[in-house]
Amino acid sequence: MMNMFFGNKKDKIFCISFQRTGTTSVGDFFEQNGFARAGWNETKKNQWGLKYFFGNYEGIFNSKDFKRNKVFEDGPWSLHCGHFYKVLFHRFPNARFVLFTRDPDNWYRSMMSHSHKKTLGNTFRHCHYYEREKEFYDTFGTKTDVFLDKIKPLPLTDEYRDHYVNIYETRNAHAVNFFKKHHSNSNRFIHCELEDEKKWEKLAGFFNLSSNNQTDIHSNKSQ
Repeated sequence: MMNMFFGNKKDKIFCISFQRTGTTSVGDFFEQNGFARAGWNETKKNQWGLKYFFGNYEGIFNSKDFKRNKVFEDGPWSLHCGHFYKVLFHRFPNARFVLFTRDPDNWYRSMMSHSHKKTLGNTFRHCHYYEREKEFYDTFGTKTDVFLDKIKPLPLTDEYRDHYVNIYETRNAHAVNFFKKHHSNSNRFIHCELEDEKKWEKLAGFFNLSSNNQTDIHSNKSQ
C-alpha cells in the first residue's frame, strides 16, 4: 500500500539513524509498504558516501537512483557520517526524517560483533567520522592514499567504547534538538527506540501506513 501523502516525486524519507540501529529494517518496513527504497547497494553503486565526503551534494541529488527512490537508508544520511540531515532538511522542504536509537552499550557491542572488532568500511572515512584521524596517520603515515579501500582496518574493541558512545549519544541528542528547534515542522521527524516493541506501530501511524506483519522485522541481526 502506497502512502498517498508522498504524491510528489521530490518528496523523500531519510533514515538518519547510526549504523547498527535497525536502518535496514526501517528500509524493509517502507519497501513492504510499497515505497521505492535505496539502501547499501545504491550507495555503493553511486559512490554516494565518497561524494558526500568530498562535499559533492549535487552529485548525489542529480543521480538517477536518488531521483527515482523515496526512502533512503544506510548511506551518507546516517548520523555516523555527521550532520547531513541539516542540508537535507532545507534542501527538501517536504522530506521526512526517521531516527532510531538504542541502548548505547548494546549499539557498541553490535558494532564490534558486526565487524569482528575491526573498524567498518573505508578505514580513513571511518576514522574521520568517528574522530580517529590522528590514530590513522600515526599508524599508516601522512603519505598514505587515504581513499584506498585496501587499507587494513583498525581495532574496534572495548578500550574505544567510551569514545564511540560519547559520539553516538552526542550526535543523537544534537539531531533531536535540531528538530525540536524546528518545532513548527514536527510532522517531519519521528524518533523511536529500537527496543520499543511498538516501534513499527508508531512508525506506521506517523506515515499513515499499515503495520501488518511488521512486528518481527529485524534485518542484519548480529549473531
